[in-house]
Amino acid sequence: MEAFIQALKAYQDFNPSGWVGIYRLLPMWGGIVLCALGLIMLLVGGGRAFRLVAGPVGALIGLTFVPLVATKFGINLSDYDARLPSAVAAVLAVVGFLAPPAISFLGIGLPLGVLAGTLAGPQDFLLGFIPTLLIGGLVAAILHRVVSSIVSSTVGAWLFVIGALAALHQFGGLVAAVANQPWGVIIAAGLFALAGSVYQIAVRPSPEEMDRIRAEKERLKLRKAEQRALEKRWGVK
Repeated sequence: MEAFIQALKAYQDFNPSGWVGIYRLLPMWGGIVLCALGLIMLLVGGGRAFRLVAGPVGALIGLTFVPLVATKFGINLSDYDARLPSAVAAVLAVVGFLAPPAISFLGIGLPLGVLAGTLAGPQDFLLGFIPTLLIGGLVAAILHRVVSSIVSSTVGAWLFVIGALAALHQFGGLVAAVANQPWGVIIAAGLFALAGSVYQIAVRPSPEEMDRIRAEKERLKLRKAEQRALEKRWGVK
């Protein structure tokens, strides 16, 4: 587990090889599970189902971006307790399950805030980080369905390609050759993410639309039952 957590730290920096290389820590069965999970997230991960995605995404934010932001402010969470980063991840996982829009807020706001703070420079990091975090996070929370579909598709696409590499790792040479071209893996994941986002936003009905369709089906079913009862009562064939 410690090796896996250390590997996740590659996502705190611009390290494409490290992002892709995490597949080497996964067993074949883990890769198959990731492929299945990634496919589900690509197809139905947005909307109300996003809470199932928001929990793990919250944990990932807790393991990657929260320690990174703390470090920017001169705080090393591990100095207080080695288990603190894992505890933060667990808390954000619970928040994700209970309040998915909060993960939309953090999932968009934190990366944008860190980027803005980094561009502002070490001395003005706070000035760049706080406004961007709040504005970006609020916009993401307001556009939760769109954001949840994009985030779900992006995470699902990445899990799918990493899972595929892990599941096929036994074929050694071919997988290693693909993994040695991290930008190719990233582009492939991006295409999957784009397709999943378009499907969930433009093709798949929204939760409200699905409720309307479901309610209409129930009303139609009730009307047919009433009609059959009336025909039976009056002997109408």
